[in-house]
Amino acid sequence: MDTLEKENSAAKTISVMMALTLIGKVLGLYRDRLLAIHYSTGPAANAFFTASRIPRVFFDAVFASAIAGCFIPVFSEYLETKGRKEALRFAGCFLTLVALLTGALTLVGMAFPQPLVALFADYSDGDTAGLAVSLTRVMFPTVLFSGVAFSLVGVLQAQDHFTAPALMSTVSNLVIIGYFFTLDTKFGIYGLAGAYLLGWFLQGVILLPPLHTLRSPLRPGLNFRSEGMVKVFALMGPVMVSTWVQPITLAINARFGSRLYGGAGVSALEYASNLYLVIAGVFILSVTNVIFPRLSRLTAGGQEGAFQSTIRQTVHTSLFFVLPMSVGLMAVARPLISLIYGGGEFDAFSVEITSTALSWMSLGMVGYALQNILSRVFFAKQEGRGPLVAGGVSIAANIALCLGLTERYSVAGLALASALSSTVYALLLLLPLQRRDRLLDGRSLADFGKMALSALVMGLCVRLGLRALGAVLPAGKLGELAALGLCALGGAALYFGLTLALGLEEAKLAVSFRYRKK
Repeated sequence: MDTLEKENSAAKTISVMMALTLIGKVLGLYRDRLLAIHYSTGPAANAFFTASRIPRVFFDAVFASAIAGCFIPVFSEYLETKGRKEALRFAGCFLTLVALLTGALTLVGMAFPQPLVALFADYSDGDTAGLAVSLTRVMFPTVLFSGVAFSLVGVLQAQDHFTAPALMSTVSNLVIIGYFFTLDTKFGIYGLAGAYLLGWFLQGVILLPPLHTLRSPLRPGLNFRSEGMVKVFALMGPVMVSTWVQPITLAINARFGSRLYGGAGVSALEYASNLYLVIAGVFILSVTNVIFPRLSRLTAGGQEGAFQSTIRQTVHTSLFFVLPMSVGLMAVARPLISLIYGGGEFDAFSVEITSTALSWMSLGMVGYALQNILSRVFFAKQEGRGPLVAGGVSIAANIALCLGLTERYSVAGLALASALSSTVYALLLLLPLQRRDRLLDGRSLADFGKMALSALVMGLCVRLGLRALGAVLPAGKLGELAALGLCALGGAALYFGLTLALGLEEAKLAVSFRYRKK
């Protein structure tokens, strides 16, 4: 397969991943809308978000990092150097370890939820805290289900099978949406916790058929002294700290948010971050999930030139899309929150604090994109020290920023703290790579300047367009949808036209591809 065919294949894979991820994310938004109109930013929602975050943070901080940053590179190396049989034997040992550890953590979390809730939230209302404790006990098995499911995802993705992993969130969200329409009035917030638990369980179940198709039998094993497991243990500590940044940042901000608006800051940040991750994640996570196994294979094969070229192109192309996303999201935050979450119990005050959080959070989207891409560069090379230092500094910066900004700026300060700490993390990853590999040259920096200028002009025009359309379009959901749709299309066309006029390669490639298709 020549270079052009490989690029076309990668582009097709990323496009399919984006489409499948988008379906799951849209369903996730609809799930959150149903939650918002039923529970708004009230005590039940605040308790539920705290209870659901606790097991997710433990999984993301400990096991997600081990799977993404340690297992996939070593498994890819085994496939390249030792063959499929040895790779699957190593995968069976790793899966056994993850199942044992997540099972033990689940039992501890279910036995002692009170101190965990006290650590993650500071509610002045005892009833809200008590409800969070009960819900945490119900939801903690998601740690076990997630650990097994994401280990299986690693096996599939390392063998270039991305479809089933991309469908996981779709299955989970359909279960929860079905609950709202059938059983919510009877079982309430406790039933919702059970629906989330069932959804996470089914995420692992849908991965079994493709594993069978790929003939990837995984047998339990306890040979933790094998070469692969030794490498995993050596990488795990630094990699864990480096991937703590996002979950711990969100957990810290949620704790500060529990002191705002009678606890409603928790729900405002959760709704805003969920929407933010939908918009940023559809593109960024689709790209990183595809390129990471490829980077791991290039490293294992000693193809340093191709490795560096892949990184440069990924960073350049990602920023071409992420910069206008960031600016555009800031411009449309309020009507977007009103359209998606507004209605039912989600009143004007909830719209205001949630849209404020989303707007300031969007400043960190470039940092979020870069940290996801660049951290995988280190992981693919099985280097943990850089992400370790960057992650620790970023977490410390977030705490300091929360302490300095929350009292004065409330939820806006928390969102800004998150954005700035994400940017700090990205810069600390970029600087050593720039010194070693010269990822960015003068032309790249000039291109990024052109992207930023085009995005700023686009954002200003979108903001003005929203005001003009608001005066002529009808009020209500239909008017909001029409205004957002017109501004999104107009903004995208304007950004593309500006970048094309400024000579950016991504815009030129899109034009040439369009003419080739004709």
